[in-house]
Amino acid sequence: MRKPLTIRDEPQPRNITRADLVMTEGFGMEVDGRMKTVFPTLEAAQKRARDLKAEFPMLQVKVYDAAEKKLLELSPTEWR
Repeated sequence: MRKPLTIRDEPQPRNITRADLVMTEGFGMEVDGRMKTVFPTLEAAQKRARDLKAEFPMLQVKVYDAAEKKLLELSPTEWR
């Protein structure tokens, strides 16, 4: 015998970062030309970018500063 479907009264809010919206604050990590993750601090974004670049050296990883609207590239010495 099948169980009846239960429907929630209120759906869970979805926390989605849309790629078509421009960032206005924080720091984003761009991988191969696509924005992937948003971080509150520059240090957190650079740490994750360095870790990712060390694990996958073929990727192009950059950090985007939303306040200054600039892409920051990691130097090869920072990868390790």
